[in-house]
Amino acid sequence: MQVRLSAFVRKEMLHILRDPRTLLVVLVIPVVLILLFGFTVSTDVNNISVAVCAPVRSDAVRESVDRLSFSPLFKCTGYIDRAEIDRTLRTGKASAVVVFDDDYTNSGLFQILVDGADVNTARTAQAYLQSVLSGETSRQSLFEVNQVYNPQLRSSYNFVPGIMGMIFLLICAMMTSISIVKEKETGTMEVLLVSPVKPVYIIISKMLPYLLLSSLNLVTILLLARYVLDVPLSGGVWSIVGFSVLYLLLALALGLLVSNIAGSQIVALLISAMVMIMPVIFFSGLLFPTYNMPWALRWISYVVPARWYIDAMRKLMIQGVAFRGVLLEFGILLGETLLLLAAATKKFNDRLE
Repeated sequence: MQVRLSAFVRKEMLHILRDPRTLLVVLVIPVVLILLFGFTVSTDVNNISVAVCAPVRSDAVRESVDRLSFSPLFKCTGYIDRAEIDRTLRTGKASAVVVFDDDYTNSGLFQILVDGADVNTARTAQAYLQSVLSGETSRQSLFEVNQVYNPQLRSSYNFVPGIMGMIFLLICAMMTSISIVKEKETGTMEVLLVSPVKPVYIIISKMLPYLLLSSLNLVTILLLARYVLDVPLSGGVWSIVGFSVLYLLLALALGLLVSNIAGSQIVALLISAMVMIMPVIFFSGLLFPTYNMPWALRWISYVVPARWYIDAMRKLMIQGVAFRGVLLEFGILLGETLLLLAAATKKFNDRLE
C-alpha cells in the first residue's frame, strides 16, 4: 500500500511540475502579494499638513511649533489668522489646525481642529498632535504612553500575519479544488475509481504535493517577512512553522471538499476564490477587528479558519507568545481540519457508490 501511495503522490507531483501556470500561482503570486501589502498598502499616516493659529507668538508657542516641524509626522504650512481657519481646512491647504490660547505660556491650553472628511486620518492626526503637544511639555506631562510589541506602529506588523492567513487559504484551496474535478473532466477519474487504493489514500496523494509546495512557499514568505519587511518572529520559528503547516493542511482539505462538490473546474475556482475571499476579508480580523462586530456576525467569525490563524500568528510573531499560548487556536484548527478531511473523504466515497 505504501508503494501504491507513493506512486500516486509521484503522479500528482509530475502533473504539477509540468504545469507552469500552477507553479506560477502557487510559488510566485503569494510572494508578490506579501511584498505588495508589506510595502505599498499601509495605514501609516505621515506628513500631515498642519497650520498654526497663534494670536500671541510667545516662546512657548514657538517651542511647540518647532516640535511639530521637526517631527516626521507633520508638515507645518505656516501661521494663519482665525478668519482663515475654515477656508484653510475647506481648501485642503491643511488637514489640521492648532489654535493656541492667548495665554498659552501660563495656561498651556490649545485647540485642535481636524478635517473629518477622512475619518481615519482625522483621528490619527488628532491623536498624534495631542501626543506631541501635550506629552512632551513638562507642565502637562501628567501621563506616559508606551507602545508595546510594535513601538514604531508599523502597519506591516498587522498586515503580514493577516495576508499570510488569506494567501494560504485561498491559494491552497484554489489549487486542490480543481484536482479531482480535473480528473473527471479529462477522463482519468475512472482509473482512480477502479484502482485498489482506498479513497483516503487518494485524498492524501492529492494533498501531499501541494503541501510540499505550500511549505516551500511558507519558508519563502517567512524569510521575506523577517529580512525584507522587518517583521519579528518573536514566538519562535518552529512554533510558527508548525502552526502554519496545520493551517496549510486545513486549506488543502477545504479545497478537496470543494473539488468533490463542484461539477467543473470553473465552478470549483469560483467557489474557492470568490466565495471564500469575502469571509476571509470581513470575518477574520484581517482588516476589521472582530470584537467590533454585532454578536451574530461575531459568531460567524468563529467558523472562519483564517480568524484563528491570524490571531495565533499575531501572538506568535509580534507578541512573542509561547506555543502554549495559542493552544486554543491550534485545537480549533485541528478540529476543523479533521472535519474537512472526513467530509472530503465521505464525498469521494459517494462518487464511488
